[in-house]
Amino acid sequence: MVQLAQGWELEVERGPEWLFVHIRCTPEGALAVPPLADTVWQILEQHMTYRVVLECDELNLLHSMLIGELMTLNRRVAAHGGTMRLCGLSDENRIVLRHCRLDRHFPHNLDRTEAVMGTRHVRPRPRPSAK
Repeated sequence: MVQLAQGWELEVERGPEWLFVHIRCTPEGALAVPPLADTVWQILEQHMTYRVVLECDELNLLHSMLIGELMTLNRRVAAHGGTMRLCGLSDENRIVLRHCRLDRHFPHNLDRTEAVMGTRHVRPRPRPSAK
């Protein structure tokens, strides 16, 4: 367990070719701005991998500073030819990303398996009605 900031913890698990980082935030830490990008980046370098799944099912709210941390980390990972994926976002947090127009940068995956496989739930587009 890595203590990120007051009320913020990261649980890190190594999988084949991927690193899984479960982000935990208590209500007391909800307004804090943890150094997420720098801390996860250091963990990735220690494990010598640049493929990471951030498990976000315990995040209450993606506020703007936390979104900035995710964007910074995503840029670093991409610059090293890696992949960063999110999973477990709440409906509210997916709406936040959509309003910020970042849902294409951070597509939603239900769980780590879906994130690793690169599949995600996409609603089929409705077929145009025949006239």
